[in-house]
Amino acid sequence: PPPPPPRLRWRSSFEMVADAVYGDAKISRQDIMKWNGWGYSDSRFLFNKKGQGEFTGKRYRLSGMILPSLKDWFEATFGTSLQHKTPATPTLNVSAVPPPNLVEPFVEELKVAGVAASHDPEGRVFRSHGHCLHEIFALREGRIGRVPDLVVWPNCHNDVVKIVELACKYNVCLMPYGGGTSVSSALECPLEETRSVVSLDTSQMNRILWIDEKNLTVHVEAGIIGQDLERQLNESGYCTGHEPDSMEFSSLGGWVATRASGMKKNIYGNIEDLVVHIKMVTPRGVIEKSCQGPRMSTGPDIHHFIMGSEGTLGVVTEVTMKIRPLPEYQKYGSIVFPNFQQGVSCLREVARQRCAPASIRLMDNEQFQFGHALKPQVSSIFTSFLDGLKKFYITKFKGFEPHHLCVATLLFEGDREKVLQHEKQVYDIAAKFGGLAAGEDNGQRGYMLTFVIAYLRDLGMDYYVIGESFETSVPWDRVLDLCRNVKERIVRECKERGVQFPPFSTCRVTQTYDAGACVYFYFAFNYRGLADPLHVYERVEHEAREEILANGGSLSHHHGVGKLRKEWMREAVSTVGLGMLQSVKEYVDPNNIFGNRNLL
Repeated sequence: PPPPPPRLRWRSSFEMVADAVYGDAKISRQDIMKWNGWGYSDSRFLFNKKGQGEFTGKRYRLSGMILPSLKDWFEATFGTSLQHKTPATPTLNVSAVPPPNLVEPFVEELKVAGVAASHDPEGRVFRSHGHCLHEIFALREGRIGRVPDLVVWPNCHNDVVKIVELACKYNVCLMPYGGGTSVSSALECPLEETRSVVSLDTSQMNRILWIDEKNLTVHVEAGIIGQDLERQLNESGYCTGHEPDSMEFSSLGGWVATRASGMKKNIYGNIEDLVVHIKMVTPRGVIEKSCQGPRMSTGPDIHHFIMGSEGTLGVVTEVTMKIRPLPEYQKYGSIVFPNFQQGVSCLREVARQRCAPASIRLMDNEQFQFGHALKPQVSSIFTSFLDGLKKFYITKFKGFEPHHLCVATLLFEGDREKVLQHEKQVYDIAAKFGGLAAGEDNGQRGYMLTFVIAYLRDLGMDYYVIGESFETSVPWDRVLDLCRNVKERIVRECKERGVQFPPFSTCRVTQTYDAGACVYFYFAFNYRGLADPLHVYERVEHEAREEILANGGSLSHHHGVGKLRKEWMREAVSTVGLGMLQSVKEYVDPNNIFGNRNLL
């Protein structure tokens, strides 16, 4: 259908992001993205000569803006000084990259089959890592570990079939590579792997093959990047509604392989709710269902062997997903609560009444202060005056304590009249828990900050601050205890391990369900004075995960397991459950061709 008329035009969340259309160039992603940090090369946080925070580039709404509060917050929170810098290695030292271990007959047969391949050092390093702290920290210091020996770029499903056949023939280890945004060590080459390791980059498999308007489905190659998928669907008047935080860079195949979740899952569902059909190439052959029906009672769902398999069984090549017409209307909102406990109680009631908006996320006080530090310089005295009035009203007239209050950000989508009714229902519930409406601007700003927050870790590392995020899902009756206990455990472990300054330990509730919620943690600390800061960080994170599990939380809600968390897999799924997974692996891939050693 033609795009909706202007009055119904949907304001995409990605209007602030410049389109990343990679075209046909096989290495264009590595040309426009950092090799040792997050995101686009032209986008970064920095402190200018006046000591003011800035965000560079032109891709985001925050780009080019002055952030007057960032320096004070940064120094006060971490005990840092802008005089103490630890800059990243600016360029890759190609001579430090290990020479490739190539199986020449495999390479020759790839050429005959017309499959593009390269052992260029920069391309191999670019595909050797995800975005765990230890991976990026090592690259910033110029330390290069084990990297793939070869990169291959299939153009379609049949190319993948050929690559897998040749890998089996020559006993080559394949590691699928989508968007590279993993935070579970999933893309690290196993140090014990002696075979030639080949990175199978799906980026050229990025086409929408068909849109079925009668059944509201779309059939897509799995290498397409999230923002490109949404942009192309939007042009036809549709959307998937799947918006993970990494949407600018992560791929559809990656979403399937890690059982991804998006910010708007309340309306559109998580990836397992959106997927109708999957095609995956394994060493045993191609897995796919016989039809694209919406549901089948044919034993255990084979899709659930594929979703969450994290590249251990094969390569997802094509996916059929549900789509929806673009929503007519979109509205942001925010609510301020006197404290985190009342905010959680409100979210619980919203979930109980099953009236959650497309997105509802609750930040604790530390994260509220953090978000405030990223507020751009106000453009006028009038705007500043209004901000002051709002703050005065909340803290003085209503008696909210600035160091206890917390904020929920909201996004409503759908028919205009229904959105307005829905909005009233949610705000009425919030009022019963002491919540006050805090405006559309705060809600929209909070939503948009999602896409720039990841850039802050690189700024931190410039000044001896290291940090990471991790997540869990937890029953409602354990949310408050888990949040408190994990944050306290982080503070205690840091102190016992010699961290000189109090760590930044904070959380937010990001997704809600009938029976529980997803809780997302950030933690970071100033590592000056530590002989081995990475070891300290890893031990603290390990203890935080132990605390999560002890408090009834899951091993992961959407980040996946990879190599980082697989020591807890037996505890998470039981001995018999782990044996079932191992049995599937042994049947589908008896020679461990997909040898990234994730999960198991």
